Amino acid sequence: MGINIAIIGCGIWGRNIARNASELGVLAGVCDTNQHHAEAFSKQFSCPTYSLEQILQTDSISGVLVVTNANSHEKIACAVLEAGKHVYIEKPLALTMESALHIKQAAIKANKHVMVGHLLQYHPAYIELKKQVNNGIIGDIQHIQANRLAMGRIRKSESAIYDLCPHDLSLILGLVKTMPGSINCASASHVTHNGGDIIVTNFKFPGDITAVMHTSWYSPYKEHRLVVTGTKGSIMFDDTKPSDQKLTFYQDKILDEGDAIQIERAEPAFLPIQEGEPLRNEVSAFIDVCKTNSPAITDMEEALKIQEILTEMSRQTQQDTS
Repeated sequence: MGINIAIIGCGIWGRNIARNASELGVLAGVCDTNQHHAEAFSKQFSCPTYSLEQILQTDSISGVLVVTNANSHEKIACAVLEAGKHVYIEKPLALTMESALHIKQAAIKANKHVMVGHLLQYHPAYIELKKQVNNGIIGDIQHIQANRLAMGRIRKSESAIYDLCPHDLSLILGLVKTMPGSINCASASHVTHNGGDIIVTNFKFPGDITAVMHTSWYSPYKEHRLVVTGTKGSIMFDDTKPSDQKLTFYQDKILDEGDAIQIERAEPAFLPIQEGEPLRNEVSAFIDVCKTNSPAITDMEEALKIQEILTEMSRQTQQDTS
């Protein structure tokens, strides 16, 4: 028996996810509160339109991709889980910890899995970076710098904390494999006044590991860069570069010579990565969840850790604006 998956949310990002689900042969139907959007998807991907109730009542649909506004995630996800179906939720999981925990309880009760759209976990460059770090290419991790800057897409329904920060939090936690011991978050709001257009967050992790995350949807230039520095070198993932230049290894040495510190430069080297579209990998991972009834890498456990950090960041930025 094949896997049938429906998508709820026929917007800009939903179209990308629907394309992949359709090309993978699992798209069973589409749903949106805007019937014109749903009909456009139906025509483009040659599948029926459904109401939410029809999706919930269709036994042949084993999983649902929820690609709607974050403030609707709790209600839709809980209904899907209660109907006995696995659910994928586009990030962020929720806008409050209370909503996130409601989704968790619904999943436990239904004995179904929640997968969250932390897309970059499925990026070939990050997969290779993580493998190289785990293999010791840079020695012990000392510091991580994550910059995610661009102009827009600016939202009024949620701050950049919830819209952009989950990406890099997922990458950082995937490397350090533990929660931060301290979080220091500062923000500035010049457009939305909702708790953060520009965010700078400092983290301290066990083992004397530090991280800095600079996030903004109010930047005139685009930068999507993750730099991991260790005792033997650094590795950089730059998602704005061509595929053969996305991953760079730096083996510069810092030499303490008593009265001075010298830097011995080495030629940077591009590291090869496997071909593959991150979103195709992500949708394939959700298909595997539905096939095997096993959790994905970006499961509920990971999402709740990120939700906890987002909640603390939001609390601190609200203090900034009060």
